Amino acid sequence: MLSFQYFISLFKIYPMDENWETQLQSIWLKLGTISNEEFIHQIKNHTELLTDSQAIADFEKACAFDSTGHEKEAEPLYRSALDKGLTGLRRRRARIQLASTLRNNGKIEESIHILREEKANYSDELNDAVDSFLALSLSSAGEYKEALSLTLKAISKHLPRYNNSLSRYAENL
Repeated sequence: MLSFQYFISLFKIYPMDENWETQLQSIWLKLGTISNEEFIHQIKNHTELLTDSQAIADFEKACAFDSTGHEKEAEPLYRSALDKGLTGLRRRRARIQLASTLRNNGKIEESIHILREEKANYSDELNDAVDSFLALSLSSAGEYKEALSLTLKAISKHLPRYNNSLSRYAENL
């Protein structure tokens, strides 16, 4: 399950229709304060207002299902959003979140494949998220050294000290 703060921190990136996005953010702020069913219902109703992007609508519904522990319902919606041409950071988020969902649904090899592809072909502020979810998938596959190495590398960038040492140790793993 993806964290609520992760979703909220990324909403400010997409100025598609500021009013629609602001209303979407308001619904996300209700997560955990209303029933999961009501939350999903509100997201579904809000995404019906999107007439120009079914890809974004499917993505947001997938996020709602994923965040409320319904990974099986989220998976086809992530796939649909990507198939319909989701772009920008939402596309990157969809790939990361799909991979996480796949791991939770027992499709570990596909999860690893998606995240390795993201790591090799794209670079942005979500690189550490890619590495973190790849580490989880690798751990689920029993690849503990590589998982630990990725985790330590990601963490090393954010430490106030010992960055180089930790990064070198991670490389040696």
